[in-house]
Amino acid sequence: MEEASGLVKHVLMAKFKDEITQDQIDQLIKGYANLVTLIQPMKSFHWGKDVSIENLHLGFTHVFESTFESLEGVAEYVSHPAHVEFANEFLTALDKVLVIDYKPTTVNL
Repeated sequence: MEEASGLVKHVLMAKFKDEITQDQIDQLIKGYANLVTLIQPMKSFHWGKDVSIENLHLGFTHVFESTFESLEGVAEYVSHPAHVEFANEFLTALDKVLVIDYKPTTVNL
């Protein structure tokens, strides 16, 4: 197995509170995506809604994935004023949240 050089994936799974409207969710997602333009270590952002047929989502409905060049980049992102301001708004809209950071590994067959 081969670890991707320094790369770190930051995965956030979320369930929005029932009272949060789709328009509010859309605005929050745009705000999240905009962090890529404001925080240099954040290299990419992807998101999606659960579409699994296995029904193992434990109530989580949305997945947000960001890519960083290093763990130091994740730490810089977490403490960046733009992230702190956004997170304060974003987290109040959530009923459930789970965050995992991992280093991607490729299996060589």
